[in-house]
Amino acid sequence: MTGEGRAALHCVVYGRVQGVGFRFFVVEEAERLGLTGWVRNRPDGRSVELVAEGARAKLEELQRLIAAGPPGAWVERVECTWKEPTGTFTSFAIRR
Repeated sequence: MTGEGRAALHCVVYGRVQGVGFRFFVVEEAERLGLTGWVRNRPDGRSVELVAEGARAKLEELQRLIAAGPPGAWVERVECTWKEPTGTFTSFAIRR
């Protein structure tokens, strides 16, 4: 399942990103882009973590989108790491 141009992206987004619909925004955009993976609030109360897999160009677009965030969010910074895709995800979901 790891074809040419496929990658995985692990990101932590800091700022006012909890309680503003950020996870739902990520799911909506990831699904629109055809990506798989997950997103969750982190226990610190001020960051969101996500893992997404798919075409590298689509992941780069998701990275730009999360840096802006949805209305009501304020993104302080985004820390992302590129990884090899695992191919284990079948959808994009919110994790608790």
